[in-house]
Amino acid sequence: MSSSTRQTNGGPKIYIVEHLDPELGPWSALEYYSIAKETSAAGSSFYLSSVSESLQLPQELQGLSGLEIKVESVEQLFATKKTRVCLLDPMASTELSPKDGDDFDFFLFGGILGDDPPRDRTSELRRKGFEGRRLGPKQMTTDTAVRVTRTVVQERVALDKIGYIDYPELQIDEHESTEMPFRYMTGRDGRPIMPDGMLELIKKDSEKGFGDLL
Repeated sequence: MSSSTRQTNGGPKIYIVEHLDPELGPWSALEYYSIAKETSAAGSSFYLSSVSESLQLPQELQGLSGLEIKVESVEQLFATKKTRVCLLDPMASTELSPKDGDDFDFFLFGGILGDDPPRDRTSELRRKGFEGRRLGPKQMTTDTAVRVTRTVVQERVALDKIGYIDYPELQIDEHESTEMPFRYMTGRDGRPIMPDGMLELIKKDSEKGFGDLL
């Protein structure tokens, strides 16, 4: 279910997830690993900011190429470049467009985006005055939001030209399935693009709520 990386022409960018949680669960670890690998392959960088010094990173994220761990907040990291930071905000009035690849260098996401039901986790960043753009009306997982943003600003594909699937139903076993409460990009096979290992994690923990996985 992993995504293949296409040729990009929007120039290198930095994608930042402001990690707003004191812990890092298995769901987020898989998402961050996928974001780092795909972003690096696209010639760009992935920052995880506001990371507590006491946070123990999972083994697979330690020393991962393409991932930079920052204890500083995004405000501290880009204090002199604030106008070049775009906050991906579900409450923004303007949709993200390919032109934003010219206007911004840094694309900021408030983790965890994939809450169900959605919580306005981006509000803390919104209050800091970053200019916002929206990725459409549907809730996305964090890795999907970064993937969509990269497709728009680097590959110059308009939001409404991207293939999506909403609330896909995943088969857990012969008798059980579960509906994912998010929008995903689709791969060439028409199936939702998810991090490697995510389907297995969902199957393993299907009896738990999604909050236990985040």
